[in-house]
Amino acid sequence: MSLAKSSSVKAALPRVDLPLPIILILLTVGLGLGGGLGAEQVLLTFRAGFGRALGDFALILLPSFMIAANMTLRPLPTIGGWVRLISPFSAAGMICHVTAYAALAPIAGKHRLSMAMAAYAGFMLLVPAGPLIVGAALGVDDPGLVLVGLMLLVPVWLAGEVWLRLFPATGIAAPSEHEGPAELGEWRAFAPFGVLAVLLTLGWTLDLAAWPVIDFLIQPKGALLSAAIWSYFDAPVEHRREGVESAMRRTSGLLIVVGAASAMGAMATAVFPIDGLLSGISGHAAALIGLFVIAAMMKLLQGSSMATFVAVAPLVLPIVEHMEISPIAAIYAICLGSFVAILPNDSYYWIVRSDALEQQSDGAAIRRLAGASICQALTGLALLLLFLRFGLV
Repeated sequence: MSLAKSSSVKAALPRVDLPLPIILILLTVGLGLGGGLGAEQVLLTFRAGFGRALGDFALILLPSFMIAANMTLRPLPTIGGWVRLISPFSAAGMICHVTAYAALAPIAGKHRLSMAMAAYAGFMLLVPAGPLIVGAALGVDDPGLVLVGLMLLVPVWLAGEVWLRLFPATGIAAPSEHEGPAELGEWRAFAPFGVLAVLLTLGWTLDLAAWPVIDFLIQPKGALLSAAIWSYFDAPVEHRREGVESAMRRTSGLLIVVGAASAMGAMATAVFPIDGLLSGISGHAAALIGLFVIAAMMKLLQGSSMATFVAVAPLVLPIVEHMEISPIAAIYAICLGSFVAILPNDSYYWIVRSDALEQQSDGAAIRRLAGASICQALTGLALLLLFLRFGLV
């Protein structure tokens, strides 16, 4: 009797299942009203915070997703184990490690798991993915992001590789029958990345402020826009509109998350005294570790790396500004925290689990994927703190 009553009470309780943007908006309004702000001040703060980062993100996400959509229309080169070397750049260029894995898995064969971790590292560490997305929210548009990402990429990827070698597993996908030397003409899919790399290199080495148009094109956002235009005109005419519409759909949802997270950061700044909250933190290293932990907690809670990028950076912007942390170091602390961890609430877990680890138990799959991603995160954080110590960031 009591069990039946308990079940009926549970059934009568409303079930709250809201998307992240709605949760952030409700928390933001509740934070302002609960913190003693007047109704007008809550509205003004929300409005200012919501729109603060949207322009930067629109200039990053829309062209990036255009490149990704047009890239999927072309076959990628079949190069066997060397696929691990192109997967980080594919994941960064596609702004999606999941899409990169799906595109490259058929030609990766027995190297699928290793390629998965390489793509994960590329998405987190290379422009125009993680660093540029986080940098947009922090107001950082520095070509130096490219260099730091490349410095971190190899050791971070190898850390995941070492973990996989320490815990070998049976049932890894067999070599693909399509493996072999690259076919001519298929490298054309990577042409936008070449455009991006050339323009970013020029922006890093030259001062062309006297020519505003050229100067814009060699900055990260201008270079990305140029690469997207190249990708658009290089795509078949019949698929161009499809690529643009796909990019618009993917961008619009993320912009809502960005705006809501930015508004919450602005509201928190208005309600809480930042000076008092940070009085116990001394030193830039401690601040970077704090940013790493915040990003890791967000990733563990809601699973999506992209949502972590767009939600955490606006939230911690007041902290970064107050502490006067190196902007590039702050960006990579957030990106590295977002590595933690590949778990079942992450869509990447399931695509790799069902393909490269199809014959593994759930425990073995979690141990390999979560363990490798945590090793990558901690290795990257140690390197970042070392870079900070020697003035490299």
